[in-house]
Amino acid sequence: MPLVCGGAALFQAATLPAASPFSFREAPQRIELLENGRPVFAYNHGMILKEGVPENRRRCCYLHPVWAPDGTVVTDDFPQDHYHHRGIFWSWPVVRVGGRTYDLWTIRGLRQKFLRWTQRETGVETARLGVENGWFVEDRQVVREEVEIVAHRTAGNARVLEFHLAFEALGAPVEIAGEQLDRKGYGGFAVRFAPRSETRIVTDAGVQTQDTDMVAHRWAQLEAFYEGRPATLRIEIDPGNPGFPNGWCLRHYGFLGVNYPGLETYRLVPPKPLRLRYRVTISSGLPSN
Repeated sequence: MPLVCGGAALFQAATLPAASPFSFREAPQRIELLENGRPVFAYNHGMILKEGVPENRRRCCYLHPVWAPDGTVVTDDFPQDHYHHRGIFWSWPVVRVGGRTYDLWTIRGLRQKFLRWTQRETGVETARLGVENGWFVEDRQVVREEVEIVAHRTAGNARVLEFHLAFEALGAPVEIAGEQLDRKGYGGFAVRFAPRSETRIVTDAGVQTQDTDMVAHRWAQLEAFYEGRPATLRIEIDPGNPGFPNGWCLRHYGFLGVNYPGLETYRLVPPKPLRLRYRVTISSGLPSN
């Protein structure tokens, strides 16, 4: 009889679901995702402003810090050369609403605001964070922004984050476009990198020795040393995104951005949302090649 009970106990233990390595931790103005107790990213839902930075650069709804698996911070926030750059973020310098033009990129006349959490799940292989934000002209919401971030369990020295973004105009159409000055085209999904050394930018076309605008690539990555520790961050565009492969803004001072819709204008017409998907891989170390 004891043997049978012992066997049943062993069977029950074997069928218990595996514990998730992920957990969420609340902090002032942000929520952090942890994997095995080590930070993965912080999503800033509060209105953030760094001391000494002008009030008009206060913002929310972006990731920073973002950590490589070994604990290296790879993103920056409020850099002195571009106060409006903010970790991993998505915004546009040209947003037209009701015949007027606003700038979500440098936060002029239009702001993103956190509205609610839509998902917060931890599993054995992934963790999911869902957010609903709004774009506001003063107190009037003009766009609904839905965000889902899927973090995959670290494999080797690399961790994958998937970004599923949806933007829906409310009430009347809203137009978005990239920067038109000098035909730079920037605007969309972007990463600003922490201070580093030995920066190298690589794309599907090979090593990029010069800064470029609006050159199409399927992916781009930045490799560098952060306080002596090597790390690599790669952005891949989902092939299902409109205009794939898109142009890029590549800057060796520490910036990678997917330019969509670039120099063209995209019209958000309710109730049809614009859906964009990106895959970010963050590795501790540099590629062997």
